[in-house]
Amino acid sequence: MRLFSGFLLFALCLAAHAQTCPDWQAERARGEIDALQEQLAEWDHGYHRLGLSALADELYDQSRLRLEQWRACFQHPSGKPATAAGASGPARHPSAHTGLDKLPDAEAVRAWMRGRAGLWIQPKVDGVAVTLVYRRGRLHQAISRGDGLSGQDWTASARKIPAIPDSLPVVRDLVLQGELYWRLPNHVQARQGSLNARGTVAGLMARHQLGRAEAAGIGLFVWDWPEGPATQEERLDELQALGFPDSKTYSQPIADFNEARYWRDHWYRQPLPFASDGIVLRQSRRPAATAWQAQPPSWSVAWKYPHAQALAHVRKVSFNVGRTGRITPMLELTPVRLDDRRIKRVSLGSLQRWQALDIRPGDQVAISLAGLTIPRLDSVVWRSQQREPLSIPDPRHFHALSCWEYGPGCESQFLARLRWLSGKQGLDLPHLGGGTWEKLLASGRVTRLLDWLTLEGEELATIAGFGPRSHARWLETLQLARQRSFERWLKALGLPPSATAALDEPWPVLASRTAEGWQAIPGIGAERAMQLSAFFRAQEVQALAESLRDAGIAGF
Repeated sequence: MRLFSGFLLFALCLAAHAQTCPDWQAERARGEIDALQEQLAEWDHGYHRLGLSALADELYDQSRLRLEQWRACFQHPSGKPATAAGASGPARHPSAHTGLDKLPDAEAVRAWMRGRAGLWIQPKVDGVAVTLVYRRGRLHQAISRGDGLSGQDWTASARKIPAIPDSLPVVRDLVLQGELYWRLPNHVQARQGSLNARGTVAGLMARHQLGRAEAAGIGLFVWDWPEGPATQEERLDELQALGFPDSKTYSQPIADFNEARYWRDHWYRQPLPFASDGIVLRQSRRPAATAWQAQPPSWSVAWKYPHAQALAHVRKVSFNVGRTGRITPMLELTPVRLDDRRIKRVSLGSLQRWQALDIRPGDQVAISLAGLTIPRLDSVVWRSQQREPLSIPDPRHFHALSCWEYGPGCESQFLARLRWLSGKQGLDLPHLGGGTWEKLLASGRVTRLLDWLTLEGEELATIAGFGPRSHARWLETLQLARQRSFERWLKALGLPPSATAALDEPWPVLASRTAEGWQAIPGIGAERAMQLSAFFRAQEVQALAESLRDAGIAGF
């Protein structure tokens, strides 16, 4: 079952330092920690008692880690860390389930391997743990992992699963520990993720009513034989002979870190019949089973794959108004890693989506990478107890013809107009980008869209961040801008998309054209005609055209 067992102490410390502690007063911190603890208990109850998985397994694991991080940040008394609430049961394990420490990175893996001999590597199958007890060669009992010492009796369901032999080829007593997994033929973990395979199996086993087709979809990977032969090689050979072939098929001896890294990458990117969330490193020899405890052992560890989804803490919610007046909410995050990328912000796409989700600072969200590159918001995992007020732009005040001057409420849209004007879609001015515009706006020298055209070199020299080299580039930029074509200047000002042939006339002719006149041009429909007419008739745009005419720009 779900287990947040035993991150190594140094790994937990590393994680706590890697995450910036929330800027909360003690009272709020207590409330947030208690609320998260209650949320985890609710998820545990649904998972262990009802067979329901409310969120992806890796998000659950990260949520438990977040709880421990917050406790470390605010010196909050720690609860029992090793076992999820509601996991135990009435059936006792003959040998304790030890769980696994999760090593955070390659350096930790190198350190663990140093000085150890007889090492083996296996995929970390993403399923639910089980103990199988055979008496005189017959299946006697199947027990869920539970708290590592006791769990639920799954024997009735286990007898229906073809992957679990009802009888062995030899008459003997046997105790095995393994993973029940959901069969996923040709599953590539790097591309498909875990598909909530663990939750699928957990749900089926918790129902106590397992159908034939569902039972056939469950596989078994035996990963330990507590009282088996002394070495891993002997155990694998005998397990195969007893009817448990997966163990040997997906186990490899390794001599060094490079071989461990090779197999981890191989199983991550090559087809397997199950989901796997990492690899397991284990020593061939280990202590006698009577010494095992329900806590991570020293002889075996996990090295997990990169998360497909990351749990992210929302630090700030901002609303960017684009050049056309579209409002895009942005979430500023405490930085998290996905694959090899460091993610610190994500777009919600539209104001309507933010309104539906109502995300506030302090909320915890799930993010992933679209196309392996673009951060995207998947869901809200849980909400902060304190709902911070936000200044939300009124969409009625922003449109394609708003904010032609810099001022309160127009900062975002006006800057977007400047960036468009100098960008590749507009005048394509190589030395005039967002950073330069921000310096000019901060100086107060630019408050209207074309103020920069008349900015003298002497004025530029008084602005912080502009040295002699900037002065030379500025003169070059002004020269390029004055040489740009009439058509490019129209697009730079924000002209709605239109057929190129429609722009063959000079400004006075275009400005006098009615909506009907625009619609008569091939390729321009009724809606676009109205937009073009409104653009040329807008007083702000007419004033810009007059400034460009005074500056000697051709066509105006």
